[in-house]
Amino acid sequence: MSRWTLQAATPAATRRLGERIARMLRAGDVVLLSGELGAGKTVLAQGIGRGLGVTEPIKSSSFVIMNEYDGRELRLYHADLYRLEDPAQVAELALDELAARGVLVIEWPERAPAELPEEHLLVRLACGTARTRTIEIEPHGARYETVSAELMRTAKR
Repeated sequence: MSRWTLQAATPAATRRLGERIARMLRAGDVVLLSGELGAGKTVLAQGIGRGLGVTEPIKSSSFVIMNEYDGRELRLYHADLYRLEDPAQVAELALDELAARGVLVIEWPERAPAELPEEHLLVRLACGTARTRTIEIEPHGARYETVSAELMRTAKR
C-alpha cells in the first residue's frame, strides 16, 4: 500500500485536489474522507463534485445521511455519517449498490468501518497552521493503488 501526504494551503487548493481525484474516478469507486470537524472533508467533496460536473451546491447536511447529485456522466452519492447513531443504519443504505451506479464519497467513515467497502481510496485531512491542510492519500485495493499513483504523478507537475 503506497500512502503519501501533501499540503493544501487554501480551501481552493483542497477543491482542486478533489477535482483531480474526480477525473480518475469511474462508476463503482468509493472515496472515504476522514478528519476532524473543519478539516476540509466537505470542501474536498465539493471539488470531487465539481470534477464530476455537479452544478448544484454540495453540502454536509446535519440531518440527511445521503445526498445524490447528477454529474456530467456519473452520479455522485455523498454520505455524511457524522450523526449516525448506529452503524447498522449504514447497511440499510445499500452503499455497495449505490456505488455501482456512480461515485460514492463518504465523510466520517470511522463511524461505521465494518459496513463500508473494503476496497476504497481513503483520504485523511488534518488542520495545519492557519488555513493549511495536511492531506494523506491511502489506497485500499489494486484499483485505488492505480488511482493513487496517478494522483501522485499529477501532483508533482
